[in-house]
Amino acid sequence: MTVQILFRPAAPADADAVKAIVQAAYAKWVPVIGREPLPMRADYDKALGEHQFELAVENGRIVGLIETVAHDDHVWIENVAVAPEAQGRGIGRKLLDSAERKAVESGRRELRLLTNGAFEANVLLYRKHGYTIDREEPFMNGTTVYMSKRLAP
Repeated sequence: MTVQILFRPAAPADADAVKAIVQAAYAKWVPVIGREPLPMRADYDKALGEHQFELAVENGRIVGLIETVAHDDHVWIENVAVAPEAQGRGIGRKLLDSAERKAVESGRRELRLLTNGAFEANVLLYRKHGYTIDREEPFMNGTTVYMSKRLAP
């Protein structure tokens, strides 16, 4: 039996579920970098009012999300998170694909994001998805990796 993943915009009532997914998805990185990654500390009640969120829903349960901010010339990907039990099934890739489609539909030709250099699996995922590393900067005893992807019109 194939389980279908549905996608929908987030609503303010989803704040607790969003926070729970982010906490679970990023927990594995705490021992790697010795602190909570910044998305674990975000105020999702506030973010849901200011940013766009698309949720991946399986059997009525939120299993992933992408948080984006539209700028004049690009779309900033603030966060991509997939519940640990749902990772490795292409949900993150589908969320990235959706952000690309929406960027192109809105006339924006570039996606940008940053990630922690210690999150090697994430850097690899983005590179496989066509993102290039623009620059790296020291941050809190680690390295921030800035990445972008140009989109065809």
